[in-house]
This record gives sequence, C-alpha cells and structure tokens, in this order.
Amino acid sequence: MQNSRDVAQTQNSDHTDPVRLIYSGNDYFDTLEPLLQSAKQTIHLQTYIFEDDETGNRVATALKEAAKRGVEVFMILDGYGSRSLSEKFVAELRLAGIHFRFFSPFFSFQNIYIGRRLHQKVVVVDAQTALIGGINIADKYRGTATQSPWLDYAVLLNGTICGAIQGICEQIYGRKVKIKRFKKNVPTENGDANFSVSIRQNDRFRKKREISDSYLRAIKSAKVTIYIVGSYFLPGKKLRKALVKAAKRGVSVHIILAGISDIPLFQSATAYLYALLFRAKINIYEYKKSVLHGKVATVDGEWATIGSFNLNYLSAYGSIELNVDVHNTPFAAALKQHLEVLITADCDIIQPENQNNNWIEKVKRWTSYQVVRTGLKIVALFPYYYPFKRLE
Repeated sequence: MQNSRDVAQTQNSDHTDPVRLIYSGNDYFDTLEPLLQSAKQTIHLQTYIFEDDETGNRVATALKEAAKRGVEVFMILDGYGSRSLSEKFVAELRLAGIHFRFFSPFFSFQNIYIGRRLHQKVVVVDAQTALIGGINIADKYRGTATQSPWLDYAVLLNGTICGAIQGICEQIYGRKVKIKRFKKNVPTENGDANFSVSIRQNDRFRKKREISDSYLRAIKSAKVTIYIVGSYFLPGKKLRKALVKAAKRGVSVHIILAGISDIPLFQSATAYLYALLFRAKINIYEYKKSVLHGKVATVDGEWATIGSFNLNYLSAYGSIELNVDVHNTPFAAALKQHLEVLITADCDIIQPENQNNNWIEKVKRWTSYQVVRTGLKIVALFPYYYPFKRLE
C-alpha cells in the first residue's frame, strides 16, 4: 500500500515548480541547506524554535559560511521558543557576521510581552526564493534513525513574490510599523493564469487578520470537501460555526488531529470539541505515527493554505503568523490526495462509540478545555507595554 511519504516523493519530483509543497523530515532540510548555500546577496531566517542540536548546528554552519562569503544574513528567533540557546551559541553567530537578535524576550528592559510571539517560520534568499511553513529548526522536525519526524509542511516559492516576503522579514527585523507596500497576491511566473499565490499575515499589532479571514472565506464557500490538518486545534466560535454549517449543507469535512501531542493538556482540550463535531457529521482522525505539528487545509481541491497559523486564539490574536494560500487545482488536489493517503496509512478514524465517555473522562476534557481556552485568551490579550516606544 502506498504511504504518505511515497506520495510526497512523487509530488516533489519536479523541482522547477513555481510553488512546491515541502514535507518535514529530509525533504525540508535537504531543500533548506542547498538554498542557503546558493545565496549571493541576502538571507533572512525567522523562526520560533532553533535548537542547538545536530540539525540546528548544520543550519547554523550554512548561515556562517554564507556570511563568510559576503552574504548579508539576518536572523531573528523568538525569545521564548528559542530560549534554550546558549550565550556561546548566539555569540558565535554574531562573531561570524550574522545580524542576529531575539524577538521579544520576556521582561526585557524595553518591553514586557507574553502573548506576542514570533511564530512564523520563513527563510528568504536573495528576494527570489522563499520557504514558508510550520517547520522549526530542530532534530525532531528532521527525524532520526529511531524516531519519525514531527508531521509538518512548508512551501517553496520562487519569483518576484519573494520580494514581498523579504519586505515582511525586514519589517519584523527592523521593528517597523509600516513599510513599502508589495503585491502579496500574484499569479505565478509560469504563465498559468489559474495558478496564483497569496501571502497572508496575522499580526494583531499591525491590524492583520488575513489568515483568519482567509480560512473563514474558504470554509464558507466550500461546496464539496474540506480537509484540515490542525495541531493545537481549538478554533473560535466563528470558525466552529462555519465548519458545522458547511457539514450541514453537504460538504464532506475531514479534520486530522494529534493522536500524539507534545502538549497532552491541549490534546485533551481538543477532545472536548469532538462531541460537537460528531453531531455535525464531521469526520475526525488522529495521526498516530509521530507528533502532529502541521497547519494546512485544502477546500474543494482548488484552494490550499500552508503556514504557521494554528486554529486557536493565540494564533488569531497574539502571535505573528505567516501563511501561503495557493489557488490552483493541481496543487490543491495533490495536497488532498496526500491527506487521503495519510488518513488511510497513518491515522485512526475516531468514532463516537469508541470514545471513553465515563464521567471522569468527560470532566477531564471539560476542565482541560476551560483551562486551555482561558489561558490562551489571557496570554494573547496580555497588555503590551511600550515604555520606550520600541516595537518588537
């Protein structure tokens, strides 16, 4: 039987595509390292987690080598997600000539931030090639000889739209509120009028809710199918209602969730929503091969979105997020096919009758839901203090 990784290799055989779906594991890192090695002018790398492990050191070495040959390298890591990096590791990056800073360290001299995190994962090279997705720089996303990589996705983009992505990176690195406007919704440069790419942002401070709005529009307009891969899945009322209404009007809705999670409390909170989804005849699956970390969706085999945005309150209102919407039937249909194979090969189908519904389990799920939902709201809406008018 064909598995999801076989489908990945088949779909990624053509490296000339203007937009290419990338998978966690070797696919992502075997794409990233040559990309960094090819840089001639600039590299922008922004991510939430960068770890001092084998994978992190390989990427750091590629960045140092780029700086050594005269490439301007700009690197910004989230102050919470990458807090485990040692001072020595950071000092070596700066000594190599890399422009480095942390985004929003907790309780720094300039700011007190909690919920505003740099959660986007993006690499841009020479304003011509970009990788955007949900994959952090760490061994667990590459996988090891004994452990499968965490399930996640990214897209490789080529062409002038990468100038807009570099502009976003420059904005974040330079703490700018406004920058020169770029077109963020453009046709690809392969001459196909039915193939367009849209860059979507969520950034509450800059009044950006583009990813949230894009999800809602796509779900409300769905006619046939909706597939969602949802790590840390705890959508708000608007999105839940949109999914239920879509199912009631005959759309086949499929949601792939974490069977193995790095945050068990969140997994339990998500399970509280299963009863609502079951009542709407929404299909639920749990990915069991490794930790599910992906954030992708496809609707009607025509539209797809891939990025860092989780369907929860923190991504919607607190973190800085970046997604890519692809409007193209072959691309979206290929993603849909991959998810169908993933469901068959690596997921458990969750049925209402198979749920543990004793009162202890019900109380546990309800309590988890209340704790996580309340916690996310508090963190996301924690006041921002700018005593020195310095924007992170």
